[in-house]
Amino acid sequence: MIPGAQLGYLVAAVCFILALKGLSSPRTARRGNLIGAAGALLACGVVFVSTPLSHVPAIAIAIAVGAAVGALGAYRVQMTQMPQLVALFNGVGGGAAAIVALVELNEISRAGGAALFNLIATAFTIVVGSLSFAGSVITFAKLQELMTTRPITFPGYPVAYGLALLGVVGCGVALVWTPSLVLGLALAVVGALLGVLLVLPVGGADVPIVISLLNAFTGLTVAASGYLLQNTLLLVAGTLVGAARTLLTRLMASAMGRSLFSTLFGALKGGSTLGGGQASDRPVRASSPADVAILLGYANRVIIVPGYGLAVAQAQHTLRQLVDVLTERGVQVDYAIHPVAGRMPGHMNVLLAEAQVPYEQLKEMSEINPEFDQADVALVVGANDVVNPAAETQPSAPIYGMPILHADHARQVVFMKRSMRPGFAGIENELLYEPRTTLLFGDAKETMTKVLSEVKVL
Repeated sequence: MIPGAQLGYLVAAVCFILALKGLSSPRTARRGNLIGAAGALLACGVVFVSTPLSHVPAIAIAIAVGAAVGALGAYRVQMTQMPQLVALFNGVGGGAAAIVALVELNEISRAGGAALFNLIATAFTIVVGSLSFAGSVITFAKLQELMTTRPITFPGYPVAYGLALLGVVGCGVALVWTPSLVLGLALAVVGALLGVLLVLPVGGADVPIVISLLNAFTGLTVAASGYLLQNTLLLVAGTLVGAARTLLTRLMASAMGRSLFSTLFGALKGGSTLGGGQASDRPVRASSPADVAILLGYANRVIIVPGYGLAVAQAQHTLRQLVDVLTERGVQVDYAIHPVAGRMPGHMNVLLAEAQVPYEQLKEMSEINPEFDQADVALVVGANDVVNPAAETQPSAPIYGMPILHADHARQVVFMKRSMRPGFAGIENELLYEPRTTLLFGDAKETMTKVLSEVKVL
């Protein structure tokens, strides 16, 4: 390796650490993302100038094609589809790590063997990378509604899962004992099958947790690939991702009031966070944009609860304008952010940051919950499950135990919804039928625009 290459890797590793630190806060997330991208670009450049490479034109073409596809996809993706994009990118990372391990295994088998730990790391990378790839594809299909979001089980599922697990262990042991590309490919296939079986029974609000878990798996495979390739930077980057995503997965499961085990296997005993998905025909109190404008315009304190419906309608900019008008009238307005609002952690933070909402107005659940008691109006825009009191009052509810935003403590609650259809967890929200709750039906952007016009003329 040429002099200075290790220094370049060190700088890139520091960039990754600073990026992770920056991503811990909405205020610094954009800068952290740019620092991480710069570190990745530097790392790729160091590889090109410090390593004797074969087939450089083919590598350059592959990089160009991958960059073009990635950039086009990221540019054109809607905010509502961001979790799907994350799932796909994560799957590609896991699949790439598995392919690298297969290539190394082919070299090992030709050389007649390798150190025991190297073979164990190879088997681990193949199986976990394949699992992450296949599982990420299934989560993408669920979120994109290419397949049902409901848990999928079948008679004999535990047996099939157990056989797949035994197959992984058997192929892995055989590969370590007798390195062979054929065994490696068999291990990849069985690992992919295990990934499919792992994700199929997951449904409803559990899917984002599984995406985070699969991200952690991909990080671990990248770290193992770094060990195989004797690349310290890959080892550092993979360890950072694996550790951070593992912690995030635990935090998300805690925010849902569920253990990771029940998230992955709850459907086998009827414990998924997905209900029947049927709306009730009970009467509710509907209102007009003019009535809602009066509630908001003459309130002293308003707390807004954004949700996935806000992203679907792309109403974040109109909401920002409404908040600006209310603030000019002397109304104190804050946004209540639930850890799992939307389809992935930080979804609402990114959505509102796109509309340049001041970070000071974004309040986390633990900070904002005590303030709902003093709120005149809780405006729920496209959210449902994160304010559903059933999580605290109905032990039979599939989301029971999930911490929620206490919008039900406000003096008045306004729900902006397209219809009475339940949220992503598929269960009814009793708050919709409370006397102090008003519903404003329609597309969030259209109804928000009407409310904004009415507030301006008050």
